[in-house]
Amino acid sequence: MIRWLVGAIGLCVVAPHALAADPVEIGIGYLGRSGVASKLSLVEQPAGNDGIAGARLAIEDNNTTGKFLNQHFSLEEVRLGDGDDAAEAATALASRNGFIIADLPTGALLKAADALRERGTVLFNAGSTDDLLREEQCRANLIHVAPTRSMLADALAQYLVWKQWKRWLLVVGSHEADKAYAAALRRAAARFGAKIVQERVFEDTGGARRTDSGVTLIQRQMPVFTQAAPAYDVLVAADESEVFASYLPYRTWDARPVAGSAGLVPTSWDAAQDQWGAIQMQNRFIKLNSRRMTALDMQAWTAARMIGEAATRVHSGDAKLAFDFIKGPDFSIAAFKGQRLTLRDWNLQLRQPILLVDGRMVVSVSPQEGFLHQVSELDTLGVDHPETKCKLQ
Repeated sequence: MIRWLVGAIGLCVVAPHALAADPVEIGIGYLGRSGVASKLSLVEQPAGNDGIAGARLAIEDNNTTGKFLNQHFSLEEVRLGDGDDAAEAATALASRNGFIIADLPTGALLKAADALRERGTVLFNAGSTDDLLREEQCRANLIHVAPTRSMLADALAQYLVWKQWKRWLLVVGSHEADKAYAAALRRAAARFGAKIVQERVFEDTGGARRTDSGVTLIQRQMPVFTQAAPAYDVLVAADESEVFASYLPYRTWDARPVAGSAGLVPTSWDAAQDQWGAIQMQNRFIKLNSRRMTALDMQAWTAARMIGEAATRVHSGDAKLAFDFIKGPDFSIAAFKGQRLTLRDWNLQLRQPILLVDGRMVVSVSPQEGFLHQVSELDTLGVDHPETKCKLQ
């Protein structure tokens, strides 16, 4: 009897030490740019923690599950200033983390991906919508969580065609990003049966409109700029540079809706999203950050959750094992959009529904009913497999 008690006591002493083994540490880096891009509307100015705040919330979610699997996730933030080398910063961050979430412009993102190709570090593009990154300049170590311009344009076009608003007046800004979005809108119009009745270019001549005469100037300028157009159903604006589009609604010469960069806007996420359990997500984010969740926040959250989901499923923090799982047929991620999201294996773009919002409400969600696809209706948004120019390298 005494021997049995001694054995039992020994087991009680040893067991806690076995359970207290150090957790597997899974480091995630966040590589962003310093400063934030200014918006025309004062109520839409992005916060200094735009993007990283979503990743931090996802780290909490990952660790909630990770504590049962003896995994611990951490997040390290690095911001690039003007003149900083993206490849050098990415390499330093990768020395401490197996995964990096990046919010960088196209050129810097490609430099970072190329610098880390041989290291086995997986990058997640949370910010850039440039189709070039998924097509001619695609990289085998770069997963794209942000939607492409073509996905956003297709989502908008499907809804406008569903509404029978097929005649578009396209107004394009004078910057390169505006022209790239306009190209995506032209492609979407041709793809879904809309007609661009006329294109106009809004030249950025500089100057500030936030003056005492600003409202008067805009109220006079916009009707004149949009008058004498051929008959059209909707004005579609391509203004990624935030120069003019926000001034168009209610100021056009003809009484027509505005869409694209203002009015009805396609986006991966919006503070008004309240379906499919999104309210609990929104409330948790507000409690943590005292502000609303943006599309960039959600894209960073999704990227970090993809890493957490993969680590959970492969029972490892190894970047290669997680990456192989994410690219495989069994991966999916829930993101409060009505269906589970999966990865396009031909260019590593995350399939996802696109919200159409008006600044206060979610008006609709694309893909729209009736737009069918042999694999997934989500592949009606953006460049499909037969069209791709990507050769992963």
